Amino acid sequence: MATDTVKSAAPEAASRTNLVRDSLRRRHFNERLFRALGLLAICVALGFVTLLFADVFRKGIPAFTQTNLHVAVTFDPEVIDVGPAPTSDQFTSEAEYNAASLKWQRDLALLNWNTIVEQALRAAAPAGTEIDARALLSIPETNARHVLREMYVKDPSLLGQTVEVDLLGSANTDNWVKGNIDRTLGDAQQQLSAEARALIDTFEADGTISTGFAWAIFTNVDSRSAPASAGLLGAFVGTLWMMLIVVVLAVPIGVAAAIYLEEFAPKSRITDLIEVNINNLAAVPSIVFGLLGAAVFINWFHLPISAPLVGGLVLTLMTLPTIIIATRGALMGVSPALRQAALGMGASKTQMVFHHVLPVTFPSILTATILGIAHALGETAPLLLIGMKAFVASVPATPLDQATALPVQIYLWQGNENRNFFEPRTAAAIMVLLAVMIFLNGAAIYLRSRLEKRA
Repeated sequence: MATDTVKSAAPEAASRTNLVRDSLRRRHFNERLFRALGLLAICVALGFVTLLFADVFRKGIPAFTQTNLHVAVTFDPEVIDVGPAPTSDQFTSEAEYNAASLKWQRDLALLNWNTIVEQALRAAAPAGTEIDARALLSIPETNARHVLREMYVKDPSLLGQTVEVDLLGSANTDNWVKGNIDRTLGDAQQQLSAEARALIDTFEADGTISTGFAWAIFTNVDSRSAPASAGLLGAFVGTLWMMLIVVVLAVPIGVAAAIYLEEFAPKSRITDLIEVNINNLAAVPSIVFGLLGAAVFINWFHLPISAPLVGGLVLTLMTLPTIIIATRGALMGVSPALRQAALGMGASKTQMVFHHVLPVTFPSILTATILGIAHALGETAPLLLIGMKAFVASVPATPLDQATALPVQIYLWQGNENRNFFEPRTAAAIMVLLAVMIFLNGAAIYLRSRLEKRA
């Protein structure tokens, strides 16, 4: 009887063992499958990011080089016939000297400086080259005459002299030299005349035209009349003003609000309502903040349109929920034992918060703050609604001056009609914006690691 029982139990035990083995095999297989799918998802995401960055770099790197013309310019006295520059010793008062100096500069501005440019280009062209003035002047940028005039204003002794000058090539010249235009297209589809294209090839062959680093991207403001000289300086400074306002306002207000809500505010329906609204504001589309800024700061407070102050205030409102939520999360992560120990040693609640709890959360708060600022740096929609898409050809000296921002400048360049020239410029501007954001993220990681080590 016992033998029969043992014999019947053996198959049952073997069956259970097989079931357990099959279950373990399935679990291990599912685990391996989950890991493989996770790794595949990461690889796919990294692949798309790599493709994005590769495409941006492929298009943007050529924009960091620009076509220049090296020509000998003669400041012809027959063209520049406005007389010598006035000197201060010729007048009895400073007002008279300033008036005479302004009149002299106005007279210079009325001169046909394109004649000086044309003479320099014809002197650089091979003998016997036949090309009309309009086609010839399409090779350098349209601001070449202004460059020569400013040179003469700074140094009137150039009158009658011949000096070597580097002039920017026009956007169409730059496209032709870099091969951004199909050279097999007919004359009707080309942006330059056949004579101008032939002369550009000649200049490139003899070294009159060369390609150098495009410093204008970093040192010039935007320009519509001279696209080749357009730069990011005005947008970059406008962005710095806005980020400064965000740091000054959003960081202290956000951190203070989080500390109060987490450590001091009594638990009630009002605080619960505030917390829910803060969480909801973090999910509100950024364009809504732009509408709010236009309605409140511009229409109600009558702040200047397209000013970094308004942009900074709008981005502050948008960044505040992120900073508050991240700071509260960091405060909640502090062990209750630290609070109890501080209170047990006789510290007040304020001392406990600011002397013991807050220093521990500095790395997380700093990281959240920098990431919030980096997120605000890339916003475009709210800035468009407060007028920062306007063309601004100056560097903002104060937060109340008209300005634009890097994301908006990218938006404006992307829609420019000269696609062959501004598409690489747009990619280059994206590279600059990405570099700033990567720098901010790197700074957040570095500072967090340093503060964690000290803690």
